[in-house]
Amino acid sequence: MNSKMNNNNRMKDLRALQAADFVVDEIGLYLQAHPTNKNALNQFSRAVKEAKELRANFEKTYGPLTMDNAGGPVWNWIKSPWPWQNEREA
Repeated sequence: MNSKMNNNNRMKDLRALQAADFVVDEIGLYLQAHPTNKNALNQFSRAVKEAKELRANFEKTYGPLTMDNAGGPVWNWIKSPWPWQNEREA
């Protein structure tokens, strides 16, 4: 039960991060066509901040999402399931 709950939380947190990254990408695309739109620039800054916070919290809880964040005293790149795997598949 605990493992299943942990996996559900992991997937929920991963989806929140993916949604935040999507918002950053979409506003970035909009800004390419409207580079002086102050409202979009403010939304972009907030979205980037939120995505960074979600990524940092995810990686602190579940481990690195990319190799460049896998450093430390030991190599911890493949210590947890890949983002697309369930824990039981790993």
